[in-house]
Amino acid sequence: MATLFQGLGAVTPLSPSNSFESTKFLLSSRRSLSERKSSVFVVRSDAKANQVLKSGGTTRKSELLIPNAVATQGSSSVASASKPGHELLLFEALREGLEEEMERDATVCVMGEDVGHYGGSYKVTRNLAEKFGDLRVLDTPIAENAFTGMGIGAAMTGLRPIIEGMNMGFLLLAFNQISNNCGMLHYTSGGQFKIPVVIRGPGGVGRQLGAEHSQRLESYFQSIPGIQMVACSTPYNAKGLMKAAIRSDNPVILFEHVLLYNLKERIPDEEYVLSLEEAEMVRPGEHVTILTYSRMRYHVMQAAKTLVNKGYDPEVIDIRSLKPFDLHTIGNSIKKTHRVLIVEECMRTGGIGASLTAAITENFHDYLDAPIICLSSQDVPTPYAGTLEEWTVVQPAQIVTAVEQLCQ
Repeated sequence: MATLFQGLGAVTPLSPSNSFESTKFLLSSRRSLSERKSSVFVVRSDAKANQVLKSGGTTRKSELLIPNAVATQGSSSVASASKPGHELLLFEALREGLEEEMERDATVCVMGEDVGHYGGSYKVTRNLAEKFGDLRVLDTPIAENAFTGMGIGAAMTGLRPIIEGMNMGFLLLAFNQISNNCGMLHYTSGGQFKIPVVIRGPGGVGRQLGAEHSQRLESYFQSIPGIQMVACSTPYNAKGLMKAAIRSDNPVILFEHVLLYNLKERIPDEEYVLSLEEAEMVRPGEHVTILTYSRMRYHVMQAAKTLVNKGYDPEVIDIRSLKPFDLHTIGNSIKKTHRVLIVEECMRTGGIGASLTAAITENFHDYLDAPIICLSSQDVPTPYAGTLEEWTVVQPAQIVTAVEQLCQ
């Protein structure tokens, strides 16, 4: 553990009592995922977690601790209910965006394992097969290289396919298609072909899902020319980024986190589409710029509460666009705070944080009053054991320590 966080010195480990023992996200075999009928776990964006337990036809609610994946966003459920719009879980927001685009454009189609009448491994495509038919919501064999290649070919003919990887780790089987075909065909064809394809699916460290189901492939795909990458973190930006990715003429990889699917938020009733190249200002501040994305956004916001109580004023930015970076928003923040902390779940070596550090150093070095600190996951396969799994991922306590060091 001596190399747990390079450059931070001694870091106090989290005690087991600080970890959240929640109902684990279950993944069965890739051929068939069984329905979880015994309990339903819902996490609200206002940080209230309820578990509805069903037994013998009776239903009861039990209040749970707040999981590390979700932080308080400062609004009560009463205030949320008074806002215009409608409440959706993140996976429902993805489906709503997908459904709206399929209604708007007949060339939009979906393909992947169990995306049809089963509704997808995390129900993002639930009921779409019944509404749009089996040809537009196509169940495929368990052959990622084959159906990814088929989707890219369909995009070349004028369709707009959404390719779902049941788990992001499985898309490594289609790496050749994504790299040599998806990213390059527009260029190698001299502009004769456009590849308007969206590749999406769950990834990230879950709750004891093991190494192969806990992969973060941002670092794998970021070096492929011709591909855009975005990561959603809230129901609002999940829907907006989904719609923007589908409308883009570029190939887009949309990263979703397995622990955020049940995050609930109120989103607008009217249509909206977000930019694929803009970061989101989550919390304005003066003392330090914290750059993060996906699940780590909530670890950072938990740490921010502690930091505010200690007298610090952190500025938190969800970079959202992993390729290209929104250097305009990032740069303006750095010019104000003069200090940068990057918090990611990606691997330390060659990760998004490493690329972001290089971009900041190249463009904004003269504005920095302290070295950039980057907190990343460890360069090890994710352990199955829950305690060891937590050690490999950045926790709020380490974020607080890093900010205190930066602001000395």
